[in-house]
Amino acid sequence: MNTTVKFKDMKFNTKTIHGGQHHDPSTGAVMPPVFQTSTFAQTSPGQPIGDYEYSRSSNPTRSALEEALASIENGAKGLAFSSGLAATDCLLRSFKAGDEIITMDDLYGGTYRMFTKIYKDSGIKFHYVDMNDLDNVRAVINENTKMIWVETPTNPLMKLADIAAIAKITKEHNIMFAVDNTFATPYLQRPLDLGADVVMHSATKYLAGHSDVIAGALIAKTAELGKQLHFQQFATGATLGPMDSFLVLRGIKTLHLRMQRHCENGEKVAQYLNKHSKVKTVYYSGLESHPYHEIAKKQMSAYGGMVSFDFISEKKEDAISFLEKLKIFTLAESLGGVESLANHPALMTHASIPEEKRLEVGITNHLVRLSVGIEDIEDLLQDLEQALK
Repeated sequence: MNTTVKFKDMKFNTKTIHGGQHHDPSTGAVMPPVFQTSTFAQTSPGQPIGDYEYSRSSNPTRSALEEALASIENGAKGLAFSSGLAATDCLLRSFKAGDEIITMDDLYGGTYRMFTKIYKDSGIKFHYVDMNDLDNVRAVINENTKMIWVETPTNPLMKLADIAAIAKITKEHNIMFAVDNTFATPYLQRPLDLGADVVMHSATKYLAGHSDVIAGALIAKTAELGKQLHFQQFATGATLGPMDSFLVLRGIKTLHLRMQRHCENGEKVAQYLNKHSKVKTVYYSGLESHPYHEIAKKQMSAYGGMVSFDFISEKKEDAISFLEKLKIFTLAESLGGVESLANHPALMTHASIPEEKRLEVGITNHLVRLSVGIEDIEDLLQDLEQALK
């Protein structure tokens, strides 16, 4: 009997459980075993017993995760990394001195740090633009432009980029197009279907979903690009271990259920904050007042569980007081777990960005970012209420 599940025609919720997966051929195990091994036996030099030789190149547990990643993003090849930044670094190794990359002006702090600190002397030039106006993108494209990197929604201001519109530009100029899909997940949007060439995830967040693993992912649209990225991963070594691969794969199997609740709770939290007298602005693309609401309606099936807001007093002390008073929301970095988290970007996740740059894009000292979990919404709203007093 062929135990491989055919996934191309499955609906998304079924893909998260069965996409690209098969039962273990030796035992019939429904979940892939954790192959906690560094190497595999060979019958003769260069003749491995099966498909595996050394776990840095490939490991059966990681392969199961990578096939699931390709399935849910509708890609040709998935790759699992030791972190989201490791995945980003692997992609950047596709470029050389003299190449130029266009990216957004609002980025995750770790991505900005990598671009500006690690690659600052590499000879690769980065352009930071507001992609809501596509003329900003066209204005900096030249013969050296090799990639457009988009984060949508962005961290922490929830800016959106029109993926299909940018894909049209990249195709006209033969430029690689990469999308950080961490906040939305493939449950809400699938960039490869909209024209992107490669998708990145901090799989630490929603894909794993339980705040118990650090992981990253790349999913390539074509087998050719996937082969190139796999070589770069193999040659540099930032692969995901088998136990962590197992945990992320387990998380993916409930992604659709978790994301449904994240979206429901996120929308209600945003609506509550939007009416609160102490709140100045709520950054959530599901609100009609959000400047990117129309883009969100076009390319996302719902609006996610990430909500940012700032205080009408514009006082840093008010943001800190609020965060210290929370009881159900946990003050911590990261996001996307089943539990609700709260964060002060200027002092935590985006502290590596110079203050003048943060303020320029709107990351104020009184901005708070919430990762709305899957608890009962009444308890979450009550927690916000008491902390805002």
